[in-house]
Amino acid sequence: MLPEQKLDALVTRHKTVERELANPVAPETYVKLSREFAELAPIVEAVQNYRGIVAEIEGLEALIADAATDAEMRALALSERPELEQKRTELERRIKLALLPKDAMDERNVIVEIRAGTGGDEAALFAGDLFRMYERYAANQGWKVEVISASEGTMGGFKEVVAEIRGRGAFAKLKFESGVHRVQRVPDTEAQGRIHTSTATVAVLPEAGDVDINIDEADLKIDTLRSGGAGGQHVNKTESAVRVTHIPTGIEVKMQEDRSQHRNRAKAMAVLRARLYDFERQKRDAARAAERRGQVGSGDRSERIRTYNFPQGRVSDHRIDLTLYKLPQVIEGEALGEIIDALVTEHQAELLAAETTPS
Repeated sequence: MLPEQKLDALVTRHKTVERELANPVAPETYVKLSREFAELAPIVEAVQNYRGIVAEIEGLEALIADAATDAEMRALALSERPELEQKRTELERRIKLALLPKDAMDERNVIVEIRAGTGGDEAALFAGDLFRMYERYAANQGWKVEVISASEGTMGGFKEVVAEIRGRGAFAKLKFESGVHRVQRVPDTEAQGRIHTSTATVAVLPEAGDVDINIDEADLKIDTLRSGGAGGQHVNKTESAVRVTHIPTGIEVKMQEDRSQHRNRAKAMAVLRARLYDFERQKRDAARAAERRGQVGSGDRSERIRTYNFPQGRVSDHRIDLTLYKLPQVIEGEALGEIIDALVTEHQAELLAAETTPS
């Protein structure tokens, strides 16, 4: 059964927002109300359809139970009931999903960190492939990508790349990408045609603000150092690079992409804030996992989550036993959404199961 009081509150709120939008409001309020109205509209429509179908089923039940109903009319009512009951069940499921508690971070921008793992140059090339996959997926979503820092591999790709992805719902989609990704393919440098296995680690962190994480300046050790890298007139002449160390956790961030020490420090602090927030989230997740099975996408980076097998043209996500034989489309970012959507669906199913399981 659905919570009727909660449904009534949603319908009432939808009408209230609609009235407020009809009156003159400040631009920022209008944007906020418009977003809320757009989010409420589909769920309110589902509630109205659900209630309409419930009323139809009740009408049929009354008709079937009425001794005065002739046989032909009763047979017609009996034949219509299963389809209506199926629609009611589907609408119930949609509404329950919409009523699930949202992750407060889902709408946040994200910081994505990709690091080459085992496999040397091939791992760096794979890390580059993963970055471009996310870059293209983000473009398809209408999101913006900005590289914060990058360390290139000797044969191409990246030893490490950190980027900010800005867009509505970025964390909601990309949080399931945290973990160890494995590639199996024949490197261009392999004369014998042997398949090599390499890995890269992906960390997806919700962008944290000052309100989310309070960093005590006394807990920070900030060093300025000369930028390293491939030439450039300013390299090794100005101390523009910044290394920020959070003493209590030992988390360290080095930033040298910008010529400005001030901007490098600001970028380093943004990454540090996101890492500290993720550190706290993981501690909370670990505590919850002790009580019940860990959720999909909890981001345990010690586990292999996905394999990209080039000789067979397949991608396998090991958390949900999903295999797609469309590796080129996935690595191009086009079919990545199919995997992410499947992970989201599985996650929602787990949340629904947890909601309905007696404590």
